[in-house]
Amino acid sequence: MKLYVGNLSYDTNDAELRDLFVPYGEPDSAKVITDRDTGRSKGFGFVEFADNAQATAAMNALNGKEVNGRALTVNEARPRTESSGNRGGGSGGFRRGRGRY
Repeated sequence: MKLYVGNLSYDTNDAELRDLFVPYGEPDSAKVITDRDTGRSKGFGFVEFADNAQATAAMNALNGKEVNGRALTVNEARPRTESSGNRGGGSGGFRRGRGRY
């Protein structure tokens, strides 16, 4: 089961995120999502467990828990949709061969 973890402190790294979940089982992975350009945390991440019971226990225990002055949001991650994968814009408003507008 993959868990979404929101409202993380911007100082939280992958290892710290993982350590939050270890008391409930052994996470397969823990990843804080960072901005591609700046490398700064976006304030959320994902934790994956092979064991659904461990993931559920962690979700129930940590959702709403205050960590570094912020109340965490922990729930089951929703699958990515087709439209959420690529958020790139067009060509900056200018289209070749179509004039200025």
